[in-house]
Amino acid sequence: MRVQVAIIGAGPSGLILGQLLAKAGIDAIILEAHTGEYVLGRIRAGVLEQVCVDLLDEAGVGGRMHREGLPHHGIELLIEGSRHRIDLHGLTGGKEVMIYGQTELTRDLMEARTAAGLKTVYEAKEVAVSGYDTDRPRVSYLKDGVRHEILCDFIAGCDGFHGVCRASVPKESIRNFERVYPFGWLGLLSDTPPVCDELIYAKSERGFALCSMRSRTRSRYYVQVPLTEKVEDWSDQRFWDELRLRLDPQAAASLVTGPSLEKSIAPLRSFVAEPMRFGRMFLAGDAAHIVPPTGAKGLNLAASDVRYLGHALIEYYGGSSEGIDRYSERCLRRVWKAERFSWWMTNLLHRFPDTPPFEQRALEAELDYVVHSLAGRTTLAENYVGLPFED
Repeated sequence: MRVQVAIIGAGPSGLILGQLLAKAGIDAIILEAHTGEYVLGRIRAGVLEQVCVDLLDEAGVGGRMHREGLPHHGIELLIEGSRHRIDLHGLTGGKEVMIYGQTELTRDLMEARTAAGLKTVYEAKEVAVSGYDTDRPRVSYLKDGVRHEILCDFIAGCDGFHGVCRASVPKESIRNFERVYPFGWLGLLSDTPPVCDELIYAKSERGFALCSMRSRTRSRYYVQVPLTEKVEDWSDQRFWDELRLRLDPQAAASLVTGPSLEKSIAPLRSFVAEPMRFGRMFLAGDAAHIVPPTGAKGLNLAASDVRYLGHALIEYYGGSSEGIDRYSERCLRRVWKAERFSWWMTNLLHRFPDTPPFEQRALEAELDYVVHSLAGRTTLAENYVGLPFED
């Protein structure tokens, strides 16, 4: 098979890129190791920056998001029992975020791709990339016991943290930066109304908690737990009891509980791979970087990567290589700003084991400054809604 672009991974980044290229008349195929049902079953992010909203509109798949998504103008910080509202809309000149579950976003993209008759190969096993440092990149995969090979101009590695694309790069050609946090988030999804119209980020003596949502009838809650915890040791009742202890009396009293639809523990890490381009292969999304979810940046960073990559490939086929030549530089500048913000939010709002008393007091003072200073609130708001692109 001969295509212009081979996209590895049918998560949001790969699917958005596929839509952008298809609209520009560029021939691309997407390979995915799992089934479509498995991809839709992954419970992930739900807070979309304006950049992600705009990109979905550009890709032609934003209709249902605008009908069913929940625009949010602010977030609540619950600090030791007292709430402080961060007015995202007022502090950023009218910007906002959109609550729309990644599962729904992925469904919209998959349905649009199917309706357009675009090629996606699910359950593509033993995917291998080669020749990306030449002008004849190749991708091979196994499907139903038959080995297939794709010749292409470019490879887009949208295959996640454990994917084959980054793993195929020689160790001497890539540099990894990583910070592993000593705790995880125990998350519970339930068909219950949210406890608040806006997200609540809570810091308490018992640890961090987050009250989030996917819709007006579906809620997503998290509590900070040690990495030694196992999800099977947490009954629904134990989770709800622990969450209440980390909330203020008003939120605790209005919390509606119910059976969990999904429950899991996600470890937290910060990770960046540099560079993000290797000849004719590009890394995007989780293949290149991971952020702790505290800053709500994971999906949004993936979207910004494929915005740069999609536009760069379109420019290339229009006669200019500037976009692909500057892809890594442009992405990494934005990536590191998002990494810094997510690391900062994680440090401010979580309880770390063995934090020295001086550092603990300094963090408390910084958080006090953030919530009581216009400059501090503005810094948080600007980063949370997403910084502008610097093309």
